Amino acid sequence: MPKEEVGKVKHFYNKISVAVIELSAPLKVGDTISIEGHEKAVEQAVDSMQVEHEQVQEAKKGQAIGMKINEAVKEGDVVYKVTPE
Repeated sequence: MPKEEVGKVKHFYNKISVAVIELSAPLKVGDTISIEGHEKAVEQAVDSMQVEHEQVQEAKKGQAIGMKINEAVKEGDVVYKVTPE
């Protein structure tokens, strides 16, 4: 499956499993992402995301989003948008 880099993990809140992701490309609810880096890759659908504590359907390049992640990730992990072939 083709992947496009869309951002990097800036922070991860362990207790609530929320990652802060600094976007380098647009991302929207419904996209599938893969977070890769220090450990194994975490792949999941974007169910919801927040910008400044407000629910949004899409976010633009340069924005920081918060989203719930299924498994622990680390700061500096790269976020890719996975597109079906």
